[in-house]
Amino acid sequence: MQQNYKASAFIIGVFIFAGLSTLGYLLGKAALEFKQYDRSVTVKGLSEREFEADIVIWPIQFSVTANELDSLYKSIQKNTAQIKTFLASNSISPEEITLASPAITDKSANQYGNSAKPEFRYTAVQSVTVYSSNIGAVRSVMSSLSELGQQGIVFTGDNYQSQTEYIFTRLNEIKPEMIEQATRKAREVAEKFASDSDSKLGKIKSASQGQFSISERDKNNPHIKKIRVVSTVEYYLSD
Repeated sequence: MQQNYKASAFIIGVFIFAGLSTLGYLLGKAALEFKQYDRSVTVKGLSEREFEADIVIWPIQFSVTANELDSLYKSIQKNTAQIKTFLASNSISPEEITLASPAITDKSANQYGNSAKPEFRYTAVQSVTVYSSNIGAVRSVMSSLSELGQQGIVFTGDNYQSQTEYIFTRLNEIKPEMIEQATRKAREVAEKFASDSDSKLGKIKSASQGQFSISERDKNNPHIKKIRVVSTVEYYLSD
């Protein structure tokens, strides 16, 4: 009876030992595989392209002076009509032209002490704005605006409000293709890293798309926009 008990205990002990040994082996192997699986590399991929702007906003500002308000407004109307006619003759439609209210300054109201009396009491600044998708036509007119200056119109262009603005509106159209390109370039970098380190490139562990940026290509060509995006991708590595 005692011998049977010892034999049973021995057999049970063998099975427990074998089970623990197997469990230890499996856990060790799992930990090793997990450690290998946790190896990764983070890379960046750049996509950069150039596109022409879609919209141009061109403020044309001029100034007039007079001692009577009636004369001032007549000068404003005359110059505005000349500008509209000139723009129309250069393929700019009336629908693309808007007028702002003139900014009028009464210099006599700004005199202090014994300051000399100004030659003209009133000064007005008028803005005629072109909002167009015809970039080529507008840029062509810009270069020939001096023709109106020879007719006596005094243009002002030394402030922020008179700066020409070019807008690119098709960002949503080009986003998918540029993101694909940036991701593809990131993978090329990751594959090179894996090859140099005698590793194999695995699946994507995480990825993030950077913000798209739009800037002028250069100061001489503000209508050409440089679009860029950087994608950051983390890949698993294995031996």
